[in-house]
Amino acid sequence: MDTQQDVLVERVGRLGRITLNRPRALNSLTHAMLETVRAALDAWAEDPEVAAVLLAGAGERGLCAGADIRAIHDDAKLGGAGGRAFFRVEYPLNELISRYPKPYVVLMDGITMGGGVGLSAHAAVRVVTERSAVAMPETRIGLVPDVGGSRLLALAPGELGTHLALTAATMTGADAVYCGFADHYVRSAALPALTAALAAGEPITPFAEPAPPSELAEQREWIDHCYAADTVEEILARLEATGLPAAKDAAEQLHAKSPTMLKVTLAALRRARALPSLAAALDQEYRISCAALAHHDLVEGIRAQVVDKDRNPQWRPAALAEVTAADVERFFAVPEGGDLRLSR
Repeated sequence: MDTQQDVLVERVGRLGRITLNRPRALNSLTHAMLETVRAALDAWAEDPEVAAVLLAGAGERGLCAGADIRAIHDDAKLGGAGGRAFFRVEYPLNELISRYPKPYVVLMDGITMGGGVGLSAHAAVRVVTERSAVAMPETRIGLVPDVGGSRLLALAPGELGTHLALTAATMTGADAVYCGFADHYVRSAALPALTAALAAGEPITPFAEPAPPSELAEQREWIDHCYAADTVEEILARLEATGLPAAKDAAEQLHAKSPTMLKVTLAALRRARALPSLAAALDQEYRISCAALAHHDLVEGIRAQVVDKDRNPQWRPAALAEVTAADVERFFAVPEGGDLRLSR
């Protein structure tokens, strides 16, 4: 096995093991990495020698920080063809994981964000630890939660998903279990033994323990009240009227985000609640993501956060009042090259 590869694929006993192997880049995903993961899953689905699959990340920092957004930034400046091709591999992979015919176990230890959530939170067995930091942080960079994240967020208890989506807030492992992004809470020190148990065909339940109390769960009252509003403007007004420090901080987070992407995100989550399946949500997200590739705020958001790191994005439009219903609706239109059509 070549340890220089960005994805390590191996068999250990009856366990098929996939390791995302770009630790210096926090295992961020490239097009080729997604294709390698897909090829392994397709092969193992029919292999009688493989009883279960495990996904983990190399290094000590986390499973996966998401897509390689520098590459997406550079491609979007050139028209976005590469980004659309990336999504056409990534989203079907997310959907495959949700219905994989064998136990698919994911170690969401450390940072698990964006595309990393897409490879993990649709799995049959999702493990978090005391080090887990789980998020859909897309609004930080002028994008909208994707990889099926809109469905996961829409189905989270109360309005927690709306809060997480708009603010790009990070969940602890306990929060992730409470919000439906994970199943089992395991101490990070136990992960090597858990992996060995999987290779031996043994269950992981002996390694799990009750998750600590979720801090998000304790904030449900003000979150549910504020984010139940129908518009981003009204959500902000409610947050600012509560007088609570946590709500004030959330309002400040929203003021820093792209007005367009906040409105599109809220619309996407509200619509996702009525969609019948993950496939339908991914189809909707594909339309939105393709539109985002052509929008000023994606390139500008990545520039400000990752390229120049000045943390001072110049959004267009700069104010919520300037974003019309027609502006939002354009993100739900059929993209160049047609729909993804996962839900046919």
